[in-house]
Parts: sequence; structure tokens; C-alpha cells
Amino acid sequence: MRDKKIAVYPGTFDPLTNGHIDLLDRGLRLFDKIVIAIGTNPAKAPLFSLEERMDMMREVMAGKNGRVEVRAFHGLLVDFAEECGACAILRGLRAVSDFDYELQRALMNRKLARNVETVFLMTGFRWIYISSTIVKEAAQFGGSVRGLVPPLVERRLRQKLAP
Repeated sequence: MRDKKIAVYPGTFDPLTNGHIDLLDRGLRLFDKIVIAIGTNPAKAPLFSLEERMDMMREVMAGKNGRVEVRAFHGLLVDFAEECGACAILRGLRAVSDFDYELQRALMNRKLARNVETVFLMTGFRWIYISSTIVKEAAQFGGSVRGLVPPLVERRLRQKLAP
């Protein structure tokens, strides 16, 4: 029996978008299991707590037949990937500017852990303009985010931003 191919899909997921889900679903065609690594970023002030983001992610991912695991992580991503037994880090690219940033991170990760590859997937065309930041901004000013995030996330955004 072959070894399971495990990837880590890191992010803050604040909030989870349909673009994230699209990338995850496409990643599941390449990997047997994906560990969604919800991290904290000191440079960001999240709208949702780590626990809220993990709860939403787990609820949205419930139907993935045990092929998706949701975990919090702190510290170096490559250390977390090795702890999970992952052979790859899954990252999405929307634009050339994403590539510049992600390439630097991928090269540093390779220096730190040569046995963990970084796999880039282009964002699905339908989601290319979506980011968690843009979704939060639209929601904060009363804009509709229907169809850009799962219904659960849309409800939680409305609750969190209610006057």
C-alpha cells in the first residue's frame, strides 16, 4: 500500500471564502489528505477569533469524508508540516504579486525543510478577485457577500458586524 500524500493548506481564513474552498477541493484531487492549518499572524487583526475560524472551517468541511483535518498552528509552517507528515504545502495564487510573495516564502521553506515541497494552484477564475480582506471590507460596509463565502460564514459575518 502506498504512503498517504498529505498536504498542509495554511492561512488565517478570516473569513473562509469560496475561493479557499475551491482551492481545497482541487487540492483533494492531488492529495489523499489536507490539513488546514489555521494560523495566527501578528501583523493581522482578525475579525474572528482562532476558535471561531476553526469552528466555521470544521462545520463547512464536515462532508469531506475524513480527508480534511482542521488544526491551529503557531510557529514555523515547515515544522508544522513535518509534524503532520505532510509532503507539501498547498498555496493559491491569484496574481503576479501573489507569486512574488509566495516564491520568497517557498524558497525559505525549502531551505528550512528540503523534504516539504510547495505546490501552487492558480485560483479558479471565478474567485480571482476575492480575498478575505475584500470580503470583510464589503461586509463591514453593508455590502452583500452572498455567493462569495459559504452561507454559514455569511451568517456569522452579519452577526459579528451587527450594530
